[in-house]
Amino acid sequence: MKKINIIYWIATGLLLALMLWSAVGSFMDNPQGAKMMETMGYRPYVFHFLAVAKILGIIAILVPGFPILKEWAYAGFTFDMLGATYSMYASGMPVAQWASMAIFLAILAVSYIYYHKRLKAGAVKDAAV
Repeated sequence: MKKINIIYWIATGLLLALMLWSAVGSFMDNPQGAKMMETMGYRPYVFHFLAVAKILGIIAILVPGFPILKEWAYAGFTFDMLGATYSMYASGMPVAQWASMAIFLAILAVSYIYYHKRLKAGAVKDAAV
């Protein structure tokens, strides 16, 4: 159980830091970010909406309990990352700019898989008592 917890918290910490960094960055005045949004055809309000959703997802994952809400948060993060990857690809950005999304999706997958391993280990542990 200790190994599962360590892997879960490392992956989840990285995931939530990435989401928080992305959310905070959406509210900052960044000319490079504005140019990227323009290239992809998005208006700033879309990123502000997604930033708020990311912050709510971070809270949902950190607060104990609420397993259905956590599932929705993981799904939202998945849709956000896949949508961002596809938007970058479809707008003609070079692979070097969006290929790193595979790493972020892998971190998300590890966090999600180990979230369920923690649930299963906890259920087995509770059942044995």
